[in-house]
Amino acid sequence: MGIPRISCPFYITTPPFLPFFLAFFDPQKHFAHFFHRFLCSIHTIMSTEKERETQVYLAKLAEQAERYEEMVECMKTVAKLNLDLTVEERNLLSVGYKNVIGARRASWRIMSSIEQKEESKGNESNAKLIKNYRQKVEEELAKICKDILAIIDQHLIPSSTSGEATVFYHKMKGDYYRYLAEFKTDQDRKDAAEQSLKAYEAASTAASTDLPSTHPIRLGLALNFSVFYYEILNSPERACHLAKQAFDEAIAELDTLSEESYKDSTLIMQLLRDNLTLWTSDLPEDGGDEIKTEETKPAEHEH
Repeated sequence: MGIPRISCPFYITTPPFLPFFLAFFDPQKHFAHFFHRFLCSIHTIMSTEKERETQVYLAKLAEQAERYEEMVECMKTVAKLNLDLTVEERNLLSVGYKNVIGARRASWRIMSSIEQKEESKGNESNAKLIKNYRQKVEEELAKICKDILAIIDQHLIPSSTSGEATVFYHKMKGDYYRYLAEFKTDQDRKDAAEQSLKAYEAASTAASTDLPSTHPIRLGLALNFSVFYYEILNSPERACHLAKQAFDEAIAELDTLSEESYKDSTLIMQLLRDNLTLWTSDLPEDGGDEIKTEETKPAEHEH
């Protein structure tokens, strides 16, 4: 008895395209092509990791040497690799930019104060000199803010894969639009304030979902968002409400605070309380939002 033949029409007839396909398909050639592409991909990955490692090391070196402009350039290179940054890399980027812009923010405040004093004395020529110098600093501030905001929007937020990173970058975005609003005027100031508010609100929404109330990034966000309400929107009541709410929520969960973040979290909580003490003394008796004159600057979260 013979082996029964199995009917399989697919194999009985030759597909009409097969001869055409075989005429142009060279297995050896195509394997070599795909293998070459595979090796190129591996080389690119290795090159990217090597570049990342090198730039992070140089950024740390620049930080130790207090060469913050170069630290920023190194971390910009890392950010443009479109990778999800580690906590260390995020902090290096933040610290670099904070130092670069912090020095200029301090310069701007000093110049503005001296300019006002010269104007009050009637020294118009000196006031004009200071104004020109101040505008130079403002150009530098604007360039730095534009630089980091582009990095955040084009590389950091699209590459972030965790709630913590998302909150961090939106908070950072709110901070740098706030810095723009500090010295801009008229419609430019209004636009910067609106963008800052949107970024802080986006960060707050993500933080309430993804981070515990005691997390240092969530507390730092509340601290800086409340400073925004106080200094940019001239609303001490809302600033106090936000700071107090964040402080109270963290106090309620203090027993759940991890050992590794205890120091950072409690430090920011202390800054929240310090600002509340400062701002409460500024609240008008009728409960309005108008701020009394106060030279002391509220505390901010650095990174």
